[in-house]
Amino acid sequence: MKYAPRKVYIKENSGYVELSYQDFCRRRQADQSYMDKLFIPVQGCLLEVVREQYTDFYRDKERWRYLKKLDANHKLLSLEGFTDSEGNVLDFIVDEAVDVAETVVRAVMVDRLKVALPLLSDSEQTLIQAIFFEELSEREVGLRLGVTQSVVNKRKTKILAKLRKIIEV
Repeated sequence: MKYAPRKVYIKENSGYVELSYQDFCRRRQADQSYMDKLFIPVQGCLLEVVREQYTDFYRDKERWRYLKKLDANHKLLSLEGFTDSEGNVLDFIVDEAVDVAETVVRAVMVDRLKVALPLLSDSEQTLIQAIFFEELSEREVGLRLGVTQSVVNKRKTKILAKLRKIIEV
C-alpha cells in the first residue's frame, strides 16, 4: 500500500464501523477473515465493499488509466489548460501545423470534383458513390453489382483516370 489511510470502514451488523488503520491492521492479524474482505479507497479512507462494487471500481479505474494513456500517446490535450495570463479561457487555438495553401488547394479540388462527378455516367457515379461515399469494399460493391472484385477494381481505376482528366482541364 502506498499510504496509510486515515480511516477504514468495515461492514458490521448492516452498517459500517469506523476503525483507525492501526486497529484494522491488528484485527486483520488476529482474525484471518479480514484477509478476504475487499476495500476501495475513498477520499483517503478504505471502504469495505462487495465483490461487484470492487470489480466495477477497478474496471472503471483501469478504463480511465487506459484512456489517459491513449490521450498521452496521441498527444491530446484538455482545452481547460489553454488560458491567458489572467486565467481567461482562450477563444481559439492556432494550429501552426495546418498549411493554409494545402487547405486552399484541397478546397479547389473538392469544388472541381463536384463539377466533374455529374459528367460521369449513372453506372460510374453509382460505383464511385458506393466505394468512396458509402465506404463499401470493392468486394461488397461486386456482390451488389453481380461482378467480381477485380472487375470493380478495373472499373474504379478507369473512372478515376477519367475524373483526373476532367479535373486537370
